Amino acid sequence: MRTPKLVIAGGNGFLGRHLGVHFQRLGFQVISISRTGVGDVRWDARTLGPWAQELEGADLLVNLAGRTVDCRYTPANRQQILASRFDSTTVLGAAIAACQQPPRVWLNSSTATIYAHTVGSQPANTEAAGQIGTGFSVSVAKAWEAALEACPTPATRKVALRTSIVLGPDGGAFPVMARLARWGLCSPQGSGQQWISWLHIADFCRAIEFIAQTECLSGPVNVCAPYPLPNWEFNSLIANYLHPPLQLPQPRWLLEVGAFVLHTETELILKSRKVYPQRLLDEGFNFTYFTCESAMKDLLKEMHLIDG
Repeated sequence: MRTPKLVIAGGNGFLGRHLGVHFQRLGFQVISISRTGVGDVRWDARTLGPWAQELEGADLLVNLAGRTVDCRYTPANRQQILASRFDSTTVLGAAIAACQQPPRVWLNSSTATIYAHTVGSQPANTEAAGQIGTGFSVSVAKAWEAALEACPTPATRKVALRTSIVLGPDGGAFPVMARLARWGLCSPQGSGQQWISWLHIADFCRAIEFIAQTECLSGPVNVCAPYPLPNWEFNSLIANYLHPPLQLPQPRWLLEVGAFVLHTETELILKSRKVYPQRLLDEGFNFTYFTCESAMKDLLKEMHLIDG
């Protein structure tokens, strides 16, 4: 029996590492392509090269490449953020076009940040009825998805993964959130009314597997849990688990100072992202972690911050 093959572009990061382990357990041969990862196939994410041969006969290609957005949005950083997403998507399209046996499915990263800032009780954004936002991050997301759409791959099904914040025990934002919470920074950030769309890392991996297997899914797919929650509630949950000796206020002005010192942007915590995984649910995907409380409890146990 032939071993199925997964190729992960940008596979040496938090999501790629977990995804590789998940698919290895399913019996896949996993090939990771990255700029610097030890043991990975190398590429520059801009030009065709020997790495493109890895796509030949692949069952699944997942593109996670892109410069981190956890930085100050200087002109140089903005250009790199956009180019790293646009260029990697475009060159993968060119590599697929050159394949004799192109990948059956191409799942390309996008972001739930493509949707507009959602206020109060406004409905969550679905793929069909979501309101696309404005601003730098949205323009990047739109260009990213447009680059995917522009690639002519008639034998390869394409999906844009509009992924929310993914919570895991060993990477991404959650370990930093937990550390700050233990220091007392688990109060509402800014107004605390901004919505957080989230997803447990285990459900992220399961959703990728599900989308790859579900032939009718193409185009944009929201990859997030079905129950977003306000920032104040998220912080209240983590405070209830970690019991910090005090809770320090986090007004917007203080967040601006902190973002400057840490070389990041307040948009990452102040933008309201209220997103609903309508297409996943319609096709029958079952989340292991429906609520943020269940996800947070599991992750904090795995991090040995609360008792099992």
